[in-house]
Amino acid sequence: MVSAPVDFTSVPAVPVGEPGWYLRRPGFAAGGIGVAACWWGAALPLRDALRERAKRDGADQLSRLHLGRVDTALWAARLALRSAAREFDGLDAASPGAASQGPAFPGTLAGRVRAVVADAVELTLAEAGRALGPLPLVADEAHARRVADLGLYLRQHHGERDVARIGADISEGRGAW
Repeated sequence: MVSAPVDFTSVPAVPVGEPGWYLRRPGFAAGGIGVAACWWGAALPLRDALRERAKRDGADQLSRLHLGRVDTALWAARLALRSAAREFDGLDAASPGAASQGPAFPGTLAGRVRAVVADAVELTLAEAGRALGPLPLVADEAHARRVADLGLYLRQHHGERDVARIGADISEGRGAW
């Protein structure tokens, strides 16, 4: 399926909320973390492919290195996702079981988690490409689609701009640990 922009003319529209409301609305930051969880989940089959490669007879240290790097990065991303879920659920590590209103700076938390997950997924794509080579990209349609889709979906993270926004939050006193 192709996704492309559409144009509408002479269509009545009603504004929803004041300017900027969409980005500040309750749940927006948590939703951004949900997107990062999708990136993470989509990277797991690539980790599985690396594991299969590392299990093969004659597997060398490099195949295990690629798997180890990916596993470590995805494990850290998983921890970030779980930690954020606890914070959004009001179960923060400083006071287990205490109900709260969620994180004080949800946008900063979401930005941090998205950056950690995006880095892990970018590393996964790069390591899978190095370890597996071009063959699965041309001979395994499911793998090729997964790699292409994940690369495209990951573009929802704005890289350095999102990380710079975290730096701005911290420099302005928002989002302390």
